Amino acid sequence: MLKLSEFLNNKPSQWSNRSRDVARLYKQRAAPAKPRGVILKTPEQIAGIRKSCRLTHDILDMLETRIAPGITTEQINTWVHEMTLAHGATPAPLNYRGFPKSVCTSINEVICHGIPSETRVLAEGDILNVDVTSIRDGYYGDASRMFLIGEVSPEARKLVEVTRECLERAIAQVKPGSTLGDIGHAIQSHAEGHGYSVVRAFVGHGTGVHFHEPPDVLHYGEPGTGMALVPHMTFTIEPMINVGSYEMQMLDDGWTAITVDGKLSAQWEHTLLVTKDGVEVLTG
Repeated sequence: MLKLSEFLNNKPSQWSNRSRDVARLYKQRAAPAKPRGVILKTPEQIAGIRKSCRLTHDILDMLETRIAPGITTEQINTWVHEMTLAHGATPAPLNYRGFPKSVCTSINEVICHGIPSETRVLAEGDILNVDVTSIRDGYYGDASRMFLIGEVSPEARKLVEVTRECLERAIAQVKPGSTLGDIGHAIQSHAEGHGYSVVRAFVGHGTGVHFHEPPDVLHYGEPGTGMALVPHMTFTIEPMINVGSYEMQMLDDGWTAITVDGKLSAQWEHTLLVTKDGVEVLTG
């Protein structure tokens, strides 16, 4: 029996009609599948998404100069809200499925979706994730960043650093032909190699034209599995890494997700564009 490669390379004159049909079928199976449900962005859309992502980046930079022990998470919400509106944009979290604030502020054991509050005061030693999404001219830019509040413990500092490394290693996998499994594996192998766990309940996601689009971007997985990446995809990678168990529980507010064992959690996030030969970090 001919090997598939030998069969496909035979001259057409040597094929019967049935052989040609079989070869065509094999070629179709070998070709990369078009991502189902994924919005491949036009140059105009990419330009709009890039502007929203730049605003999100600038908002996070602004917070770098203001976040310190003694401020409340409500102050962070006010700063984000005011800067977003000052640039003619809208904070995407506000009223999204009932979320009451313009930004998510997640402290220590809070995995994600923490709600800003006038009574939650940042204290020395806290670690804080601030998750900002801007809507500018109808396009979305989504990113989050960790903040160390004063002097933090070595354990907390290491978690934050390793989580950032997880994101960086995942971004390095993004190029045409790579898969979502490559991204997840890069995160999982690095996190677990340091004795941490990867949250399963929340994922990265397509974004840009809508807040949340296909595909789901899992932060764990096997290399070479899942959807193949193609140019003009835009999505977030946002690993949530825990010191203890990866399991979570939801508070009564219906939004705030915390670790089941009360141990620390950290997260970093960027919005990315798959280019023809690699990746552009739009919120970088």
